[in-house]
Amino acid sequence: MNYLKLLYDLAVLKRNEKKNHAQIRILQEKKLRKLLRFAYRHSAYYRDAFTQAGISEKELDTAPLSAFPTLDKAGLLSNFDRLITVDDLTQDALRRFDAESAADRKPYLGHYHVVHSSGSTGKPGYFLYDDHAWREMLLGIIRGALWGMSMPQILKFLQVGPRIAYIAATDGRYGGAMAVGDGIEGLRCQQIHLDIKTPLEEWVRQLREFRPNIIIGYPSAIKILAELADSGKLTLSLTRVISCGEPLSPGLRQYLEKIFGVNIINFYGASESLALGVESDSAEGIYLFDDMNIIERAPDGIYLTCLYNFAQPLIRYKISDSLVFQPPTGKYPFRRAVGLLGRCEDLLWFENSAGTQEFLHPLAVEGFCIDGLLDYQFRQTDSRSFEMLAAPTAAASQTVLRSEMLRQMKAILREKGLAYVDFGIRFVGQIPADPKTGKKRLIIANRAERSATV
Repeated sequence: MNYLKLLYDLAVLKRNEKKNHAQIRILQEKKLRKLLRFAYRHSAYYRDAFTQAGISEKELDTAPLSAFPTLDKAGLLSNFDRLITVDDLTQDALRRFDAESAADRKPYLGHYHVVHSSGSTGKPGYFLYDDHAWREMLLGIIRGALWGMSMPQILKFLQVGPRIAYIAATDGRYGGAMAVGDGIEGLRCQQIHLDIKTPLEEWVRQLREFRPNIIIGYPSAIKILAELADSGKLTLSLTRVISCGEPLSPGLRQYLEKIFGVNIINFYGASESLALGVESDSAEGIYLFDDMNIIERAPDGIYLTCLYNFAQPLIRYKISDSLVFQPPTGKYPFRRAVGLLGRCEDLLWFENSAGTQEFLHPLAVEGFCIDGLLDYQFRQTDSRSFEMLAAPTAAASQTVLRSEMLRQMKAILREKGLAYVDFGIRFVGQIPADPKTGKKRLIIANRAERSATV
């Protein structure tokens, strides 16, 4: 990635921050019509879907977006090969690539960046970015990570030599880890990645050795660092903290800002479009990147139209996040979102006989893909044990399922340094949803107050 070209393109993108909302709407409309025409001409799925909705090719430039059909994840998975616009590329080929190659940032066939969704059951879904879409997305996340800075300030910031530690799920093709890694590399910054499955002592060792001045990661992981810093077990001198991957509550934001002494940048993204918005002040809400996406609010979630990805067009794609829109403040031309309700699971905390605590993050256990297993949930029973609830298919062998689940879970615990933890498996007909949210929680944790101890 050409460094000077990246900075130039970033400067061009940041010019949108100086436009007014009407100008952003005009830009959105121009990008939307280009995307609709491309999808109609190059995607068999969209050509048929538009036709069935009564939209002809000549109406692509005039029909309101609300007239176009919606798409959900099930529809994407079942129509994947007909939806993408890349010839001779199939979902099965991507599954083989994901299963057989190292979980690194290398693109498929040298040009296609494959992000897998982190669904809790079944085979993962894939989101495909070609080189152009990936670069556009990287510009979006770099703009978000450096939100509130002018280009002269950014250039000065880069001259200082940022040392960035990314703490999240890093052992798979998670969009965040891939995008952060490529973005940091493009800016020629030093970086380390710490996986949430790595033992806490190893986190501390690497952080002490690397001495980062920027932290990027899940808020639940950043909170652990704050607790360590607050207790004097870890010293960090930070200029910027960027939260991503999970919702950031106002209370946690205040705690992190108090401990680290810096403003928290809260980044909003999803596998479907890794650059959706950014929040630097909870009172203002999340500024949505309306120059890169169109987000429509619906009673059951939001509909996303990603305006920069032509390899896998996502037009009115349903996402379950709940948003309440507010108009631009005048500070930026973008709409604002408040009440963001993405996934925010608890951590499982355990304690060994020496009194040392260690955690297990949801994404460390979210990758089960076992034939015959429909759903599962983790329920902590005490500080050294938990129970797995498993909902099998009618035809599945519970004996086979139990054996494979035990094998995978033991390996995860062993890698994390939690081999002392006891767990059992209980088969159930279905996993109940949380009555407060209507969503199934992956983890039901022991809510006793805990702090990180090394």
